[in-house]
Parts: sequence; C-alpha cells; structure tokens
Amino acid sequence: MTEALIDTDILSFYFKGNSNVIAKFKDYFREFDQINISIITFYEIIGGLKHKKAEKQIQEFEEFVFNNNIIYISEDSARNSAEIYADLKQSGITIGTSDILIAGIAIENELTLITNNEKHYEPIHGLKIENWKK
Repeated sequence: MTEALIDTDILSFYFKGNSNVIAKFKDYFREFDQINISIITFYEIIGGLKHKKAEKQIQEFEEFVFNNNIIYISEDSARNSAEIYADLKQSGITIGTSDILIAGIAIENELTLITNNEKHYEPIHGLKIENWKK
C-alpha cells in the first residue's frame, strides 16, 4: 500500500459508514499512523456540514482531523495545479478548481489520490489514483 491523499467523496463515504471504505481505512492504518487530507477537502467537508447546520458532525469531523494530517497548498502544488488546469483546458476538458488543487497537492507530495471519481481525475497526467469504494 502506498501513502495516500483521501479525496472528499471517499471521506464522506467513510463517515457514512461504507463498509468497503472502512475496511480500506483499517488496512491503511495498519501501515500508516495518519491519513492525509488536503486543506481543500477540509474546506469542502466543513462547508457542506455548515450549510446543513450539522454541528455534531462538524465536531466529529474536527476531532477526526485533529488525529490526522492536513496538507496545505504550497507554491509548488499551486504551480502543479496551474499546469493541470492549462493542460486540461488545452484539451477541452473542464473540471472544478477544487479538484485541480487537490490533484496538484497529491502530485507534489507523491501521494496516491483515493477517490470514487476516477473518470474525473483520469485525464490528469502524473496523478496516481485508486478507488477504495469498489
């Protein structure tokens, strides 16, 4: 198993109790002490929970995050994301800014992106992806 960056959708499946995702998390924790999430995923999860006014879930998520690792946007990851954006745009492919930033962080930190949105990320050169929901 390689070190991973957990995408927003997989983290949501984890908190919803998806058995495949939970099993993969258990396997991962046998090898690594913490999971990695991007600051973008943190923003997306907190934003969604605040929109729902889900205060208990916000507290649970923040406790979870406290015991794991948030990876921030660096100048190099932002540069990677800009290159991804330009490459995709030139190919006529459009994906969301948040996903491009997450991909740039994964590439910069040499992490496999764990996502259920494989087709969305497939056009990004140099990005390793894996699906823990299957």
